[in-house]
Parts: sequence; C-alpha cells; structure tokens
Amino acid sequence: MLDGKTILVTGGTGSFGKAFVETVLDRYDPRRLIVFSRDELKQHEMQRSHSDPRLRFFLGDVRDVERLRRAFQDVDIVVHAAALKQVPACEYNPSEAVKTNIQGSQNIVDAAIDCGVERVLALSTDKAVNPVNLYGATKLCAEKIIVQGNAYAGGRDTRLACVRYGNVVGSRGSVVPIFQEQKKTGKVTVTDERMTRFWLTLPQGVDIVLKAIESMHGGEVFVPRIPSMSVIDLAKAIAPGCEIVVTGIRPGEKLHECLISSDEARHAVKLDDMFVIKPEHQWWGEANWKDGEPLPAGFEFSSNTNDRWLTELDALRLAKAA
Repeated sequence: MLDGKTILVTGGTGSFGKAFVETVLDRYDPRRLIVFSRDELKQHEMQRSHSDPRLRFFLGDVRDVERLRRAFQDVDIVVHAAALKQVPACEYNPSEAVKTNIQGSQNIVDAAIDCGVERVLALSTDKAVNPVNLYGATKLCAEKIIVQGNAYAGGRDTRLACVRYGNVVGSRGSVVPIFQEQKKTGKVTVTDERMTRFWLTLPQGVDIVLKAIESMHGGEVFVPRIPSMSVIDLAKAIAPGCEIVVTGIRPGEKLHECLISSDEARHAVKLDDMFVIKPEHQWWGEANWKDGEPLPAGFEFSSNTNDRWLTELDALRLAKAA
C-alpha cells in the first residue's frame, strides 16, 4: 500500500528512522519518502549515503506546527518517531520533554488533519504503561492525543494510531552496546538482578510499523507479542565470564515493564503476532477487529510473566544484530 504514496517520517535520522527509510526504499516504490528532523548534520550524513531520487530531506522541529503544515503538504502517510527518549535527560529537563513529546504530538495531529494526511502512525513505548518516569508519562499523553485525534478528524479521511513496543536492540541508549563495551574491561554493570525487559530488533520494529499502517482503522494501539529476557541473563550471554556488578535501581526505573495493563486488556484482542488495544470512544466502529480473540479477565502483558522468553543463543544473535 506504500507504492505511489508520499511518506514522511519524523525523527527520520534516528535509529528507527534510518532503518525505516532503508526498508521502505528496498521493498516499496513510494512517490516520495521525506526525512523530517531538526539535525542538519545527521541529514547531511544520511543524504551522502543515499542517492535515491525518491528520498527528500526537510529540516524542522515537531514543536513548530507551521513547519509541520508546510512539510505535510501532499503527504499521504506520516510515521511519527521523533521524541526525547533518554530517561535521565527527560527527568532533568522536564519542560523540554513536554514540548517535544506532548506538544509535538499535538502538532502532528493538528497538521495532519489540516493537510489531509491519510494515515498517521506514532511510535510509543512500554514505559507509557503505568509510568514512573517523565518520559513514560509524556508518551502516555502522546498516545492519548494521537488516539483521540481521530475524533477531531471528523468527516475527513485522516486516521491515526499508535504502535507500542519494548527495548530496541541496537538503538541509541540500548544496553546491549553498553554491555559489549564493558566486556572489554572484564566487568559489566546491572542495576538489579531481578530486572526483566521486552526485546526486539530494529527490523522487527519496522515490520510492526508497516503492518500497523496497512491494517489500522484509526484509534488502535498495536502491541507486538515480543519476548522477554532478564537483564542479568542478557549480560551473562553477551559478556560471559565477566564480573557482574549490581549498582542499584535508578530513579524512574522499573523492575519489570508492562506493555498492556489489566485495565487495557478489557478492551484489547489477541491476534497471531500482536495485540490490538481498541479505543473506548463513541466514534470507534464496533465492527473493527471482530476476528481478534478477547483477552481473559485480569490479563496483563508484563515482561516478567511473558510466555515467550529469549534463550542465551537468542541473546547472542541480538548482540550481533546490534
């Protein structure tokens, strides 16, 4: 469905954005693929490594709604990946996180509706579920803004949805490259021996987004059924024989992450490879996702009670992919 379309990705010079661009150019034949970001150096470097005439670059910040309106002219699909996502940085600079992650998402909604964008797919995180840090709280707000944006679209064709997933191996800030670097010293650090996380690779993240764009009705939060692994087991797999130092849990950090809360599960369904959280709003079409399997009472998709776990071999493959 991307053939002949104009696609724009915010945060297009980030880890996800670059992987998304390469995948779309390789698999599809878009009319244009626009990289929207605020870093001119990263755009310059990315432009030097891509000579595809379908690829365009647009400097701008999601905080600037007028710039977004200009960028969204004649755009069919928007993938919203721009965010401030480093937890300590968001804690120390809360107003900046709010401006980018919350107000920026509102600007995406407003510009998309005003410009007649057909589909908007926004990236979210497991930290948005029962958030304990500011980053998670801003992403929770962003999800609500994106989902409810469907009500403001009214009779227009614009539809908006979210994808929520866990830790991406190899992305900036991922613990895997940190473990690989610490391995050289013979000592790796983990904050708590009990900690578990959801894991997926960048290509998996891109595939999930592409599938959501194709299947969305507008208003869903798509949650992939991805595996878990304890952080200490991951450290042992990547740095075998190294001393493991437990440093203590950091402010704003959870022992386990959750991708679907028990309250959300009441209006979610299970498919073969993902869950779909349906919105609880009067504009939602009840016929949507009728083929999904309702979740049992009290269900919660948490990293410590997951039914899918990575093995040590899986962890080594993840490290290689990073």
